[in-house]
Amino acid sequence: MNLPNKLTVLRIVLVPFFVAFLLGTAYNPGLKWAALIIFIVASLTDLLDGKIARKYNLITDFGKFMDPLADKLLTVSGMICLVDLGKIPSWIVIIIVAREFIISGFRLIAADNGIVIAANYWGKWKTVFQMIMIILMIMDLPQLSLLTEIVMWIALVLTVVSLVTYIMQNKQVLGSMK
Repeated sequence: MNLPNKLTVLRIVLVPFFVAFLLGTAYNPGLKWAALIIFIVASLTDLLDGKIARKYNLITDFGKFMDPLADKLLTVSGMICLVDLGKIPSWIVIIIVAREFIISGFRLIAADNGIVIAANYWGKWKTVFQMIMIILMIMDLPQLSLLTEIVMWIALVLTVVSLVTYIMQNKQVLGSMK
C-alpha cells in the first residue's frame, strides 16, 4: 500500500475518534479542541494524499474509490454530529448528504457504462468549504459567528452548484442508462 492510500486509510481511522471527541463536547466543552485537531489533521491528509499521488504517479483504483469515500465519511460525520449539537440546521445537512448519494449513484452508473467521472473544481471547492465550515462550527467562537454563517451558505451553494455541474458535464451517463 502506497503513502497516499495509507493517508486515506488514516483519515478513515480518525473518523470514530473525531466523532467521539466532538459528541463528547456535550458533556465536556474542552473536548472541542481535541475534536478540532483530529479534524484538521484528517482534512490535511486529504490535501496531502492527492498531491503525493499526482506528483509521484501513485494513483490507484483503491485511491480513486476510497479517497472520496473517506472525505464523505469525515465531513458527513462531522455535520451529523454538529446537527446533534445544535450547530447546523438539519435541512442543510440533508441537502449535502443527498448530493453525496446522488453523485455516488451517478458515478456507479457511469462506471457500469465504462465512463469515469473525475472530480471537478466545483466538487473540490465544495469539500474545502465544508471542511472550513466544520472547523468554524467546532471552534464556536462568537466573534466568528458571521463568518461561520457565510461559510455555511457558501458550502451549501457550492454543494448544489457542484451537483448540477457534475450532471450537466456528464449528461451522456443519463442517456446510457439501460
